[in-house]
Formats: sequence, C-alpha cells, structure tokens
Amino acid sequence: MLLMRDFSPSVPRAVLSVNGSSTGWTFSNSNDCKLLSDSSRGAGGNYTVSSAAKHTGVYVCTAERGKPVYNTTMSNTQLIWVTGDSPPVSLIVSPSRTQHFTSASFSLSCEDQSNSTGWRVRRYTERWGLEDCSSVWRSQTGSTCTIRTTSPYDTGVYWCESKSGEYYHPVNITLHFGVILENPVHPVTEGDTLTLRCLDQNTTSLNLRADFYKDGSLIQNQTTEMIISTVSKLHEGFYYCKHPERGESPKSWISVTVSHSGSPISVLHTLSSVLAVCPYLLVTVVMIFKCCRMRGKCLSDLLHYIQLNAKLVIIFTVFLDC
Repeated sequence: MLLMRDFSPSVPRAVLSVNGSSTGWTFSNSNDCKLLSDSSRGAGGNYTVSSAAKHTGVYVCTAERGKPVYNTTMSNTQLIWVTGDSPPVSLIVSPSRTQHFTSASFSLSCEDQSNSTGWRVRRYTERWGLEDCSSVWRSQTGSTCTIRTTSPYDTGVYWCESKSGEYYHPVNITLHFGVILENPVHPVTEGDTLTLRCLDQNTTSLNLRADFYKDGSLIQNQTTEMIISTVSKLHEGFYYCKHPERGESPKSWISVTVSHSGSPISVLHTLSSVLAVCPYLLVTVVMIFKCCRMRGKCLSDLLHYIQLNAKLVIIFTVFLDC
C-alpha cells in the first residue's frame, strides 16, 4: 500500500491507494503513531486536514475490508508539515533540481535574508528517519550540507532548521538511477516560464529527447525540453518524462503560487479594450450628428444613440475583461 501526499500552505491532503484501487477498502490514518479521529476512516482513500497548523508529523495508513476483516500492512511513511508564506530562510539545492542521480553528489544550503548564522540542514528519510547532516558520506560546512555519494536511501524531505527548533522551506529530494526530470526546486509563480528537461545518467549528452507527462497524460512528445511560457494554477500537478529505451523518471510535484500583480494587467486590459472600441463609437456619433443635421432630428434622439453606444462599450469591455 502506498501513501502519497499533496500539501499546500493552507490545507495538506493525504491521498491513499491500495494496488491502484481503493474499491471496498476502509482506510485508517495515523500521525506519529497516534490513530486519527473517526473522520479519517472511510472508503475512497482521501483524508483532508481542514486546519493544518497543528498537523505536522509523520503519516502512515492502513486498510481493511471483508468479513472476517483482512488488514494490510503499514504503508510507507510521509512527513507532512506547513510553513509560513514568507519564510526567513531559503533552502538552496545545487544542482538546482529536486531529482538527482545516485552515485553522485549534491549540496544543500540555508540562505538567510538577514545573513544570520545558526541554520542547519536536516532531513527525514523513510530508511533512516530524522537526521542531521553529519556522517562519513555527508559533511556540514556552516549552513551547507554536501552529500558526496548518493543512494536511493537519500530520498526524503530536506529543510532548514534554526537553533531554537524553527524549521522552514521543506523540499522533497528524490535519488534515482538512470533517467531523471530536471524541474524547479521551489514553486513557480503564475505568469512565469516553466522549463522541464529529461536527463540521463548513462549518456555523455545529458538532455534526452523524451516524452513529457502531467498527471499521467502525455502533454509533449519527443523533445529535449518542455517549455510552458505562461504558467497558471492549471499547470500544477505531477510531472515526469519517459524515454522509450532509457526508461522513465520519478514523478515530481510542481506547485504554482498565485501572483499578486494581476491588478495592473487587468487595468491595462480594460483600457486597451476601451481604446479598441472608441473609434467605433466616435465614428457612430459623427454619423448620427450628420444625419441629424440633414434630417432635422432633435437633440434627444442624438443623446439616445450616444447612451446606447456607451452601454455597448461598457458591456463589450466587461466581456473582454472576464
């Protein structure tokens, strides 16, 4: 049984599945070895935390069905927590991606906006649990942790932690042999450009001509890189790449943060819409005025036509701005 998680700064959600199907199963969820409330038990395999602030912890799930009851073994463990929107420190990964090759090396460092010291890199892996960066194959220099010889057991969640126990900026790191996906470490902002590449460990030319998938659906085939020029929330999801001979990469979740600079764009859009329609309105008014002079129409008729066209401009502008 596999436990997968999808979390955001407001609501984390645990998604559970049993051999690709949840039909007939009843799920139980545990946090730090404590069984969650009865609301977490049910068919369908979904568990939603409505208030995330106090739900940091290691989650596992089990399932049962039938009479007599058949129980599954415990799922894999998943560490889930929520941090603030503007953390004082950032976790920098080098090379800058969330997937890395095994039998290689990568480093992580904590960059504080105020240039203060005292931050350290910590991690949680399914094999070793909670760890600091200190052993024969890992070294800590200041706030930088270097993993010299990577293995699949280094797959886990990495974050920055202060001396007082505050932790920020968790990043899921996956170690894989063969084909990996080059994707951004941190969430992409709406309107920015997203570039994905498929890398192969066994070739001198790392970039592969491969197929790219989102949430299991093919979105672009046989290309060395996939570029989304203007990212939106619709592009959020699990991505991976696949080569017909080399294999496929692990899946990585790409988050999209909402941009708060949408108001000027909306104003410019509205203004351009009005300017596009203004020539039509001006020509219409001139034509009506000429007709009025030729036919002796009264001023009230002219005002009626002006008001009617003004309403059309407003309706047209609102329609374009939706």
